[in-house]
Amino acid sequence: MPRPNKELMLWMYRKMMEIRQFEEAAGELYQRGELPGFLHLYIGEEATAVGVCATLTDDDYITSTHRGHGHLIAKGGKRSRMMAELFAKTTGYCKGKGGSMHITDISLGILGANGIVGAGIPIATGAALSAKMRGDKRVAVSFFGDGATNQGVFHESLNLAAVWELPVVFVCENNQFGMGTPQKDHQKITDISIRADSYGMPGKRVDGNNIFEVYDATYEAVEHARSGKGPSLINCETYRFRGHHIGDPGTSYRDRDEVREWQERDPITRFKKVLVDEEGVSETELEAIDAELQEGLEDAIEYAKSSPSPLPEDALEDAYAGSIRP
Repeated sequence: MPRPNKELMLWMYRKMMEIRQFEEAAGELYQRGELPGFLHLYIGEEATAVGVCATLTDDDYITSTHRGHGHLIAKGGKRSRMMAELFAKTTGYCKGKGGSMHITDISLGILGANGIVGAGIPIATGAALSAKMRGDKRVAVSFFGDGATNQGVFHESLNLAAVWELPVVFVCENNQFGMGTPQKDHQKITDISIRADSYGMPGKRVDGNNIFEVYDATYEAVEHARSGKGPSLINCETYRFRGHHIGDPGTSYRDRDEVREWQERDPITRFKKVLVDEEGVSETELEAIDAELQEGLEDAIEYAKSSPSPLPEDALEDAYAGSIRP
């Protein structure tokens, strides 16, 4: 497996920091009462989104979840348009009508975040079927959580993808909890990747906070899919540093020591150490990247705040095709 070169690693670092800064800012804006809707923050899981998307081309597809900001940024989504969507402005990805859980950009292969647990899995499977029928070598990736692997649509999609040898990679972001329920309380198994055996596809368990492990496993799975050998399942063991949603303190079902232990495995801190100790990147260079990204984030927030809000008469526009007005 080729190790990412320095240029790619710096891209990875930038993307991880883009996600972290965006999520921290979104959380603060919401708590100040400036954002409508609801948020499920991705803080702590950045290595999974970036490690996966680093193996994809612009033409490849992804489907996302209710905790989807990180996937979208990793795949190339613009923070300005994402922030505008959170502010419910017309310049947002869905013209302010989708909000946090439904951001989509077909031009980037982002087939949509989804508020329904497991609902992105069959969409990615369908995208993979279309790619196989066209013969264009595109690959689809579906992100989902551990709770989604108990849904019937998970098993149906994996079975169909295996039977038809579809170019799709199923990525479970196992952050240890389905809302407030620990994985051990809703599944007898400890390693979700073993479910791949039931469908005759490769399955692998990796440290989702180690971007190299995520990248290596996904690189192998994407090459497997692109060469016509069919789907794979990757179980990325990770952890969300915040509660299930912005209003959940996460204290009733998580032990403080457990949270602290996972925070000590912060994916950005670990990756930063590799860049400095092994790749010769200076702290000054990384701080310059952080400052540049922070400036861009502030511009994105200002862009969102200054954008126009939708008008009442816009409510029925963009429904399926054109307008549904009589």
